[in-house]
Amino acid sequence: MSFVIEQPVEARLVAAAPRMPTIPATLHYDRRDPFAVRMTFPAQATLEGVEVCWTFARELLSAGLEGPEGHGDVRVRPYGYDRTVLEFHAAEGTAVVHIRSGEVRTFLQRTTELVPVGLEHLQVDLDRDLAELMRDAC
Repeated sequence: MSFVIEQPVEARLVAAAPRMPTIPATLHYDRRDPFAVRMTFPAQATLEGVEVCWTFARELLSAGLEGPEGHGDVRVRPYGYDRTVLEFHAAEGTAVVHIRSGEVRTFLQRTTELVPVGLEHLQVDLDRDLAELMRDAC
């Protein structure tokens, strides 16, 4: 059984221009980090010309399908019939993207099949994580 789920999604960057450009993005889930999801944008889709990856709670993504969620660097909310808005806040500015809610639901369903909601703690290896922290502290 795979430990990682990757799902390409079509994101639309919200900008001042009337037509929102489509940019590729990928949602990632790794059961070794069961509470988190990542959304990665390739270098050609970013102003800096480097790949950008945002990590945030799976619960935030799920709750954001139903109503506005998030108070920090990542915020998620529904928009219209089948769109979800993700806002990524950084010192350099804010990126706002729309993705299809159906793609998010499919992704979340796949993650739930891998690690059911409420059972994430069973995937965490505290001894390994503590050993990594101690190794990095030396």
